[in-house]
Amino acid sequence: MTRSKELLYNRYIKPIKTNPKAYIGVEFEFPIVNTLGAATDIAVSKALLAYLVEECSFQSVQKDADGTHVQVKEPVSGDAILFEVSYNILEFAFEKALTIQEIDQRFKRYLELIQSYLRKHHHELQGWGVHPHWKINDNRPVALPRYQMLLAYLALSQKEQAGAFHDYPDYGAFICGNQVQLDISEKNLIPVLNRFNQLEPIKAYLFANSIFWDNNWDTRLSRDIFWEESMHGKHLQNSGLYDHTLTGIDDLIDYLDQTSLFTTMREDKLLYFSPIRAKDYLEKDTIKAYDLEGNIVNIKPKEEDFTYHRSYNYEDVTTRGTVEFRSTCTQALDKNFAPVAFHLGLFNNLEKLGDYLDNLPLYEKYHHDYRHMRRLFAKTTLPTDDEKELDVICSHLVKLAEEGLQSRGYGEESYLKDL
Repeated sequence: MTRSKELLYNRYIKPIKTNPKAYIGVEFEFPIVNTLGAATDIAVSKALLAYLVEECSFQSVQKDADGTHVQVKEPVSGDAILFEVSYNILEFAFEKALTIQEIDQRFKRYLELIQSYLRKHHHELQGWGVHPHWKINDNRPVALPRYQMLLAYLALSQKEQAGAFHDYPDYGAFICGNQVQLDISEKNLIPVLNRFNQLEPIKAYLFANSIFWDNNWDTRLSRDIFWEESMHGKHLQNSGLYDHTLTGIDDLIDYLDQTSLFTTMREDKLLYFSPIRAKDYLEKDTIKAYDLEGNIVNIKPKEEDFTYHRSYNYEDVTTRGTVEFRSTCTQALDKNFAPVAFHLGLFNNLEKLGDYLDNLPLYEKYHHDYRHMRRLFAKTTLPTDDEKELDVICSHLVKLAEEGLQSRGYGEESYLKDL
């Protein structure tokens, strides 16, 4: 095993427990929308977090360069509420829980506080995968080095090969997702990655909710385009679906070895550079990097730089012994937990899920090209025959998810009713 593969193995596989407890982790991101149709007033956004600290007993966790609260914590649960990339997007990052209901109860309490405050100022959280006012908003990054670095890095696309990328490198400031993390064992890691990768075209049909407002893209799932046709997707393996069925842990590490490094630290400064595949990184003599002011800093690669490695696959192995399902758009506020229940239920009914997916004529029709199918099934208009078949498939998958949730015995299947 090469040194880069060893470092990736240590980072992603070693933290996985043999028999983990079945915890659920959830992250929701929402656009903060001006209900008068104007740009989001980031003064209102910033005042919201100050209100949570000063009036609602939340604790400040992080402030930006201007002293503004940008991440706060509910002290009993440990749940975090924070700005995600820009001051126009609010994220809820919930501490792990054993049941969906635990997270739902806390979410409803936070949402009531936040919506009540925002509506007094003609704003509210809304359930969209792209901020409806992205075009007129102030899309500057939150004044923290990691967000400033991220948007500066994505802007490198304007200097890379012409036509390879879309023209919206600030997309991180206005896209929103619904993410689920589930504890994984080494035994079921590869089956979970493969089956949910295979499921991505159906999830596009079910959960696409990111029309690119004021644009003519023929898709309900612009988030895929933003991710895959940006600097994050310069190397195919770094973003989106896995391009083949994984055969085991070694194959996964081989795949991760094709993904990218693009940031590190030197002398307490966050730097970024054009993406370099993990397998090639340590072989470089020097790397031309940039600091946050755009100055060139030539660095020598170090093994410690792998602590900054992050891939952007839709089924992502984390450094915490979990798999994160990160391809789903933010949903309507009253349907937010449907994707959580869908993932959790199928996760707990994996064998039947696999048997069903392996025998779908629709997959045969498109030669199991899951990337192509995901883009196709997210279009605003589908072939009638495909749509009818997808409706039947979705109905069956919801039943399989229901079975999986019923086996847990917590009544979580009620969250599937909207599907």
